[in-house]
This record gives sequence, structure tokens and C-alpha cells, in this order.
Amino acid sequence: MTLNILLIPILLPLIAGVLVLLTPKKYRGVKEALAVVATLANLIIAVSLFSKNLVYSLPWAGFGIEFSLRLYHFSSFIIAATACFGFLIALYCVSFMRDKNYLGQFYAYLLLTLSFINGAVLADNLVLLLFFWEGSLLLLFGMIAIGRKDAFKTAIKMFVIVGIADLCMMAGIALTGYIAGTLTISKISLGFTPLAGLAFALLMIGAISKAGSVPFHTWIPDAAVDAPLPFMAFLPAALEKLLGIYFLTRISLDMFKLVPESWASYLLMIVGAITILVAVMMALVQKDYKKLLAYHAISQVGYMILGIGTALPVGIVGGLFHMINNALYKSCLFLTGGSVEKQAGTTDLAKLGGIGARMPVTFLCFFITAVSISGVPPFNGFFSKELIYDAALERNVIFYIAAALGSFFTAISFLKLGHAAYLGKISEENKKIKESPLAMLLPMVILAAICVIFGIYNAFPINKLIQPVLGAQAGEHHFAGFPGNMKIVIITVLVLLGAVASHIFGFKKTGSGLKAVDYIHYAPGFAGVYKKAEQGVFDPYNIGLKIVNVVSKIAWAIDKAFDWIYEKLAVGIVFASSSRLKRIHTGNYSMYIAWSMLGMLFVYLSLLFRSK
Repeated sequence: MTLNILLIPILLPLIAGVLVLLTPKKYRGVKEALAVVATLANLIIAVSLFSKNLVYSLPWAGFGIEFSLRLYHFSSFIIAATACFGFLIALYCVSFMRDKNYLGQFYAYLLLTLSFINGAVLADNLVLLLFFWEGSLLLLFGMIAIGRKDAFKTAIKMFVIVGIADLCMMAGIALTGYIAGTLTISKISLGFTPLAGLAFALLMIGAISKAGSVPFHTWIPDAAVDAPLPFMAFLPAALEKLLGIYFLTRISLDMFKLVPESWASYLLMIVGAITILVAVMMALVQKDYKKLLAYHAISQVGYMILGIGTALPVGIVGGLFHMINNALYKSCLFLTGGSVEKQAGTTDLAKLGGIGARMPVTFLCFFITAVSISGVPPFNGFFSKELIYDAALERNVIFYIAAALGSFFTAISFLKLGHAAYLGKISEENKKIKESPLAMLLPMVILAAICVIFGIYNAFPINKLIQPVLGAQAGEHHFAGFPGNMKIVIITVLVLLGAVASHIFGFKKTGSGLKAVDYIHYAPGFAGVYKKAEQGVFDPYNIGLKIVNVVSKIAWAIDKAFDWIYEKLAVGIVFASSSRLKRIHTGNYSMYIAWSMLGMLFVYLSLLFRSK
């Protein structure tokens, strides 16, 4: 029975995905029904498995590589969360994807991705986890590639960036298995020796890359434009974050004992702080609804990494709470973007404006999730951020300042987005816009409602979902309820009020909600940096391409040099030598006898000197 229970979350979406692919294209309704029913069944199973402790293992490939699955509180929580998002996205797509030619492919990739992510979360063997992990990478490639005309280039970019990080992860798995003497995750417990520290760093690269952290992030904004929009709500906004942060938490709490003041702790906090600021500053100046959201999807990962990196219970709880909160409001925000794109035909903010009155439910869902991501009380994002602030301030005020600045710029950019898209004067063309169908609205409403519930009643997610992950490490601390550090709360409120003041100032200066941040965008010192960033000068992928181009030119030059040596120089030498020899061969027998005699003399003298 245990075998069947643990394999169902893997096999059910896998079989359903294959059936969707095999279903003829003309039966679009069958494909939709298969996807919705399969994701709903997956959700029911995931909920029934919540908080159970089950294991299953059988020999697989030898050398310590077993097909080992383990269900416990943390993995069951992630499985339930991914199942929820999978069902809501499938339901949303019934309307959004109806006129798309690639509907069958998308549903198949969605279902297969659910299967592989469930497998990765349940895996209790590092090699088995890697198998499912890399399988999800291939599916990620497929989901991007079926988008717009140039989407294949974005898929290649993603594959290269994430693939390099995954190579580091493979090396980390091999090194961890060597040090620990086992590949079973639940049996690994290592300190930070130099070799173990290297293994941790390599595994960390794989985890933060999957979550979408800097510097492995640059494909995400491109995918926001090129890939099908539900893809962004499903993977970069939700499932990729859940899987990446889940694995980062496992290696930080279970496999390696992360402690405050360690170099690994500081490394994570630095990566988190940089991710927050770099991505939010890029989000600030975007003119496209989806691209702006994509940069915020990256920025919010920084808070999770920062919280976990503090190695303090309050920070880890905050980071994990922010993980689920971000998946909720970021997924919903992308769905509102899809709603706008479906009804208005564009996500270019310059072509929108005033559509809030035409799409009131979409606007309400946007408003709730926008204030949630900005950290406005009493919504869920406020409470998870306050926990992270508390931990960051305890570790070092620099990290707290970085997190607070991130919130300031987050609030400014969402004031800009909301004003540009939903408020202001509506054009004659946009007056024809109508609200989205119920199948699209329902998932948004559910996600927005959970953002409110997880804020007001945060004791449920914190006490029932998050805190048990820490176990004894949480001690007697209580993290639910209103934040205990009122100074941080007051600063947060002042930061948010400052963001409102900044937007009002920018709006009055330019007369446009879209241009309300131009005074920052084009400020001395910022304008040049932004210009280079928008040209991709700082993109690690572009830098890598330039390096590869230089190396290839050098290799080409070396290859041509060898060709010249063998094809020109060597041939010329042989030709010149043969010409001279040809001239010497005159047919004079006396000369040939003289040469022979000289040769014999040379041989004789050589043997004579060698014998002495």
C-alpha cells in the first residue's frame, strides 16, 4: 500500500500528460478535461498525504543509488502547495489557452512537470533527486520553446544558464556522497569542513539557480515576454521557487548544519541581499506588465535566501513563509497580467490605462496581491517580511537596510504598475474591454483570498505548515501573530509611506503614472547604468557569449596557423628539398660512387666513435 501511495503523485500526472500528448489535436476539450481532472485528483491525493510519514525504497542502479522516496511534513507541504497551483493554473488555462495551437503541448508539459517536481520533492536519494530535477529542466525548455517566434532562443538561454548551475549541483552531489559515504539524503549530516563546504557551495548553486536567484536569473524576464503567460504563473512564480527553496532548506538544515557567523551563512545573506536590490531596481523601470512582474519574481527570492541564510529560527521561518506567500501573490499577479493580455490584447503599459473600471475583479485581485508583495499590513507579505527583517537586523544592519530598500522600491514599482494599467484615463479602444471569463477569475480570486487569510490568520500557515519544518531548532519561540518588534514595524510603515510620497512626487512631475519613476531612472549615476543593463551589458549569459566568441576566434587562429604549417610551410620545405635533390641527380655514375663512399665513411666513423 505504501508503494502505491508514494508513487501516485508521480505516476498520476505522468500518465495524464502522456495521454494528453496521445489525444488527437481535434479533441481539445478532452485535453482540457484530462488536465483539469488529473490536477484535481493530484490535489486531493496531496492533501490526503499531508503530514504523513512514509518511506519507500528499492534497489535501482547500485553503488548506493536507490529509488528511495520519503514523505514527511516538509515534503508533504511542498507537494500539497504544488498540487494546488497546478490545479488552479490548469483551470485558468481552460479559458486563456482556448485559442492557442499549442494547447495540448502546454497541458502535457504542465502535467509532466508536476510529476517530475513531485518526484524531486519525494526523492530521498541525491541521484534520484537529480534525475527528476534534470527531467524538469527539459520540460521547462519545452514550455518556453512553444511560445512566441523567438521563444526558442530564450529556451536555449535558460538551458545554458540553468544547465551550468546543474553541472555544479552534480559535482556537489558526487562530492557529498563521497564525504558522507551515502547518497541517502535523510542519512547525511555534515559539518563545514573545507571539502564539505565546497560540496555545500556547489549544491547551493543548483538550489538558488532553480529558485531564480542572481546571477542565474536573466532568462526569466525574457521568458515573461516569449513564453505562454500561464507558464510564468506556474513555474518561475510558483513551482520553481518552491522546489529551489525546498532544496536549499534541506541542504542548510539537514544535510549541512548551517550556523550563524559561518562563511556559508554570510554567503547566502550576501546573495539574498544582492538579488533583492538588483532585480527590484530593474523591475522599477520596466514598461511591460509581464516583464515588471518577472523581475519581482526574482527579487522576492532574495528575501527567502536572506531569511534562510541568517541561520536564525525567526529568519528561516520568515524565509519559508515568504516562499509560500510569494508563490501565492506572484502567481496571482501573473494571472492578472494574463487576464489583461487576454482582454486588452497587450501588456504594454503605455497602451493600457483606466481598465480597472472595465475589469473590476481583475483589478481587485491585482490590488490585494500588489499590497501583499509590497509588505503592507495586514496582508501575508507583511508578516513574512517582518520576520526576515528581524533576523537580518540581528545579524547585521546592512542586510536589514538592503531588505527595507527592496520593499521601498517594490512598493514604488507596483504603484507605477497599478496606476499605469488600471487607473487614469481610458482610451476609446480600451472602453470595449470586458472582464475575463469565470474560469480565469476563479483561480485569481482564490489566490488573492488566501493572501488575505494568511495575513490575518497567519498562525495557521506559520504554526501548522512552516514551524514544524524546523522541529527542535525552533525551540520555544512563537512566530505567529503581530510582529513583536514595533520599531521595525514603524520603520516599515514609514518606508511604505515614503513610497507613496515618491509616487505622488513623480506623478506630479511628469503627469503620468507610467513615468512616475523617471526621476530615478534618469537620475545622474543611474541613467548610464540602466542603459547598459537594458542593453544586456551585465547579463552573465551575454558576457559568456562574448568570452566564448573571443576564445573561438583564438582557437580559429590557432587552427589556421596549424593548417598553414602543415599545408603551406611543410609542403614548401618538401618541395624545395625535392627540387634540390632532383638537380643533384645528374646521372653521373662517378658522383654516385663518391656519395656512396662518403656514406660508408660516415657510418664507419659513427660506429668507431660509439665503440670508444
